[in-house]
Amino acid sequence: MDPRLIKEVLMNKFGHFVKPKVNPLAKIIFVGLLSYDGQKWVKHRRIINPAFHLEKLKLMVPAFSTSLDELIRRWDKMIPDEGSLELDVFPELQNLTKDVISRTAFGSNYEEGRKIFQFLTEQTQLFLHEAIQSVYIPGYQFLPTPMNMRRSQIDKEMERILRGMIEKREKAMRMGKGSKNDLLGILLESNMKVGGEEHGKSKEGGMTTQDVIEECKLFYFSGQETTSALLTWTMILLSMYPNWQAKAREEVLQVFGKNTPDMDGLSRLKIVTMILYEVLRLYPPLAFLNRRPYKTMEIGGISYPPGVLLMLPILLIHHDTELWGEDAKEFKPERFAEGISKASKVAGAFFPFSVGPRVCIGQNFALIQAKMGLSMILQHFSFVLSPSYIHAPCTVVTLQPQHGAQLKLHKF
Repeated sequence: MDPRLIKEVLMNKFGHFVKPKVNPLAKIIFVGLLSYDGQKWVKHRRIINPAFHLEKLKLMVPAFSTSLDELIRRWDKMIPDEGSLELDVFPELQNLTKDVISRTAFGSNYEEGRKIFQFLTEQTQLFLHEAIQSVYIPGYQFLPTPMNMRRSQIDKEMERILRGMIEKREKAMRMGKGSKNDLLGILLESNMKVGGEEHGKSKEGGMTTQDVIEECKLFYFSGQETTSALLTWTMILLSMYPNWQAKAREEVLQVFGKNTPDMDGLSRLKIVTMILYEVLRLYPPLAFLNRRPYKTMEIGGISYPPGVLLMLPILLIHHDTELWGEDAKEFKPERFAEGISKASKVAGAFFPFSVGPRVCIGQNFALIQAKMGLSMILQHFSFVLSPSYIHAPCTVVTLQPQHGAQLKLHKF
């Protein structure tokens, strides 16, 4: 519970603490940068990093706005001119972020990307059903049960689609064609450079096609889950605090008017940024992180043997009154008025995307998308909580509203 000790684990003694082994059932979904350690993590991180540089993310803003335009138009048609619409915005925002990832990850192969999302959604449901409702028995996943057979079928179909897209794109890139403005294009370009620089034209220095497939699945899963949860909790909290909704809308209209938000304007949104940080403090995507020392390590005067599980409870630290004051459980975006470093009493108490070398590679992607999404929604709608809304945060991979997010939307 001490941010200074967490900094030791995640930053100062990085490399001495590793991620716990992934549940074998989850490997179908979670293999990739998120689960690697050591040299494999270093190599993958180096190759993937260019896809998330700010100048590359700027190229994806038109894809963000295309998906958001479709959402805005659909909501606009559903709402009567005089009156309101009650809507569970959580599945709506999940579909939005799936759409955004499909466009930004695969560009012109957008429709094939949507198929992968459908498969990943079903795969996740099968995993959660198995993980939550049954005891894990080693080797059980290899038995020919109907659920295991369906899981294997989905995995093979996803791999077939992704492998075909990757090989087609690599062939086009070798011939000097193919888009480099989407995540897959940037990733493959970076991978070819690493392979070429270190081992002539061989793939030994870069990622294999299988590695790229796993990273694509991870892009999809983690990118969609994080941003949809962030936007949902933001709309819920702005419904609870209409004064902050009004302040955010005033800022958005002052910067953009009714025009489509651009990257330059998004960087000037101070109030919107404060709101998103406060939402991430109260409802971080992950409730906690786990680490294990690979050898005996001393932290805070206590010696931990190798393999012991250390929990870094993001949610508890973000709500700790000793770190944030007596109002720690209240929604007060103004605490971030002078930036993250001065928001809490102790430095390092805010880490919704982790911190240090393993900080979430997609945090800028998520924040830009959330800023743009919130801005465009505020330009067109006002919203209040529906009487049917039940406040029940729960963890299903990310922190989500268990019973949905029922809001009443009005045209603005």
